[in-house]
Amino acid sequence: MNKFLVACTAGAMMISASAMAADGKAVYDKSCVACHASGAAGAPRIGDKAAWAPRIAQGIDKLYGVALNGKPGTAMLPKGTCAACTEADLKAATDYMVSQSK
Repeated sequence: MNKFLVACTAGAMMISASAMAADGKAVYDKSCVACHASGAAGAPRIGDKAAWAPRIAQGIDKLYGVALNGKPGTAMLPKGTCAACTEADLKAATDYMVSQSK
């Protein structure tokens, strides 16, 4: 493999990772911010390390499950307020919120 191709491939991977992070923020800004910025209905506020720590400790797969399937007994419905979101959208938004709350 030549050096140019290796550099292009590495650059594409970096762009993909950045695009995914941007998509997570965009999904958050569109659909999650209503509850997770204010703490409405008991939602953990983005950036609140104390509120997020026990959730993060349960593992990312558990958080993805809550985003996708909701959380019984709470106001967190399946897919939150984004019925049109894909699984990838919700995972990216979850990743974004976790990254801002560690």
